[in-house]
Amino acid sequence: MKPALAFRQPHYPKSWQDLPNGNTILSAIEETLQPWWQKFFGYHLLKVGALSHEISSQTSPIKHQVSCCVSRSMSAPASDCKADVIAELDDLPFIEHSIDVCLLSHALEFSLDPHHVIREANRVIIPNGYLIITGFNPISLAGLNRAIPYRRKQMPWNEHFFSPMRVKDWLHLMGFEILADERCLHSSLAGKMSERAIAKYWRKFASNYLTSLGSVYVIIAKKRVLPLTPIKPKWQIRAKFNPVKVPTMNVHSRGDSNFSSKTK
Repeated sequence: MKPALAFRQPHYPKSWQDLPNGNTILSAIEETLQPWWQKFFGYHLLKVGALSHEISSQTSPIKHQVSCCVSRSMSAPASDCKADVIAELDDLPFIEHSIDVCLLSHALEFSLDPHHVIREANRVIIPNGYLIITGFNPISLAGLNRAIPYRRKQMPWNEHFFSPMRVKDWLHLMGFEILADERCLHSSLAGKMSERAIAKYWRKFASNYLTSLGSVYVIIAKKRVLPLTPIKPKWQIRAKFNPVKVPTMNVHSRGDSNFSSKTK
């Protein structure tokens, strides 16, 4: 298994327009998440990353929504990102168990340590809170672009893609329950998506019968925390003290009294 750590500084996009077919990917993710927003309840919704910031969540009943992104330039951070909070993706400035829903949209591909990004999200999410992760599926037509020499040097194909199965394994180890694993956009996403009849037929066929080969995955997980039940010690009742009766003492005492009476 390849290591998850990146050995160079990833170039995190500041908007969906920086990615090929970014608007198409954004629309597909919003369509997939549309029926889920009504199922999330709580007080605080956190969007981690500039791409997560642009995903619409207007239908969510959670009113307090905060966006957090990383700035490319420390000299002028305000002009780099339009989010509410500027911080590192793996060092969120929020207290433990304070967020009800956390959205990580294509954040793992553009991070130095994706394990730590998920652990940091797990830290701030409350018990029974929700985590949403989206990313590029390496086992898809989009993932095949990384095998093409002139494309593997372009963004996002030059970054590290993680399969949905691997991401779900990480979540299982942290105690998350996978609620949904959906795929969309059965296309290479490298160039302009063709509107020909054969291309539309392929996308319809793949979405019905080759669902696992979608170029973009959307994973929705719920944080499960088992309550700790203290084990009470079993108190043992002490046995009652009963003096030991020694019958030989009575025998000797009787013998001595008989002997004394005879001597008299």
